[in-house]
Amino acid sequence: MSKFSIRLLTLAMFSMALIAAPVVTYAAPESDPPPPSSGAKKAKKKTSEIQPSIEDAAFSRGYRTAYATIYDRNDYAAAIEQLKALGHDDSAAVANLIGYSYRKLGDYKVSQIWYERALKADPNHVKTWQYYGLWQVEQGNRDQAQYHLSRISALSGTGSEEYRSLAAALEKPPGTGLVY
Repeated sequence: MSKFSIRLLTLAMFSMALIAAPVVTYAAPESDPPPPSSGAKKAKKKTSEIQPSIEDAAFSRGYRTAYATIYDRNDYAAAIEQLKALGHDDSAAVANLIGYSYRKLGDYKVSQIWYERALKADPNHVKTWQYYGLWQVEQGNRDQAQYHLSRISALSGTGSEEYRSLAAALEKPPGTGLVY
């Protein structure tokens, strides 16, 4: 399967997961004042709990656009702006792609911040472990990259694309100057 096909399949699966994901609501602690109301209380619709909202659809479209900006056009600076404009910087998928884009632009310090932010949001985000592992290889931190590889193995197995990609990078001799 070609890289483009894998990317397209990954994007399709992520989009479907976003659309199918339940809507999560935040219940304010009792010490917080109640939100302002317009007078009469409105009954909540049960369907809003199971159907994606307009915001979710807008997020999905924006994410797909940024994804294409990265992988189809290699316009990392534009992708960073698009991803930040989504307002979901706390999402592991978004933070990971921002980190990836900064890495591709050569800003390793900022890239690291975003990878760590992604892992803080979701310590089981396999794609972040892969990309951050490649970051480690590029920085010459092979022991850390090996740790990332073991995390990927534990999360998705040794047959996953993420595992194979990082393992292949680690098989190359140190100092080859390759950028992933």
